[in-house]
This record gives sequence, structure tokens and C-alpha cells, in this order.
Amino acid sequence: MRSTAAADPFASVQQATRRHLAQHGCGAYTFEDGLALRKLAARVQPLRVLELGTALGYSACCMAHGSAQALVDTVERNPSHVALAREQIALHGMSARITVHQGEFDQVLRTLTPGYDMVFFDGFAPPIEIIEAIGRLLPVGGILVCANLLLAHRDEARQLAIALDDTRMWTPLDSLEGGRTKVLKKIAL
Repeated sequence: MRSTAAADPFASVQQATRRHLAQHGCGAYTFEDGLALRKLAARVQPLRVLELGTALGYSACCMAHGSAQALVDTVERNPSHVALAREQIALHGMSARITVHQGEFDQVLRTLTPGYDMVFFDGFAPPIEIIEAIGRLLPVGGILVCANLLLAHRDEARQLAIALDDTRMWTPLDSLEGGRTKVLKKIAL
């Protein structure tokens, strides 16, 4: 039987995130299916990855591990989470490949250069404006991985469904987390 570390080299980051959440009751939730995220990154082999919602860095490490050439930009609003994520990323030898940006998603997105091969949204339910901004950063062929869609309120959920189910813009790929996380390939500008 393989150890947890062999199955998931970042299990300690996920555990640290869960402990932090239990102690502080904050929004530092961990993505539950790191293996699927690593496999997706291994299959897509993105060179540039953007993540929105860092928490303590678990999913950023998973994506960087899945694509050995990837440089990951990850965005987190909470300054203490930024510090903890940078610490965890350094402990796993990923500091040269993962950059943690502190700030609100919309503000940081305006400063980034388009051309990300893969974007992972893992904040609370994504506002439609953030999805549109992500769309501008992804080229045709880029991959959008979008978690937490079920957390959107009714009107937001309707807008998100219209935007993400637009077959002129996106083609669906196999989802993650038992269908709770959409994976889409951009097919048009």
C-alpha cells in the first residue's frame, strides 16, 4: 500500500489548510480532488497557469507538479493566507514556479498579461465579470477549470450557466469532483 505522501505529495498542505479553516473559520477551503487536477495539468501540459483562490497553496502545487514546465500565478485576497501559502509553497520547493499575488481578483486580473494556457477558479462562486476577464486572458485552446459553481445565487447561477454553456465559446471536457467542477476548452475569441 502506498503512503499518503506518495499518493499525494501535497497532502500536508491540504491538511494544513483544513486545520487552518477549523481554527479560524475563514474562507481557506481546500480543493478536494488534487489528484484529478494534477492529472489534468499533466494531460494539458500548460506553460502558464492562473489560479484564483489560493488558500494555503494546495491546488497551485498540484498544478505545478502536474506540468513540470508550468509557471503558476495564484491570486489570494487574505494577507495571512498569502503568507501561509508562500510558506507552504517554499516548503515544497515550488517558489521558483509559483507566484502568489495578493489582492482582489478583479484588480489583479487587470495587471496580468493574456496567454494563460489554463485558469483554475477556486474562489467562492465566480461573478460573471470574473469569468469574462478570465476569458480575455485565455487564448483559443486554453482550459478553464471552474469550481464552486453550485455556490452561486439563483440569478448569478443563471448568468454563469448562459456564459459557460455557450457552445460558441466553450466546449466541455470531463469535469472534476464528480461533476461539481467544470472543465471547459475555449474555442473562440
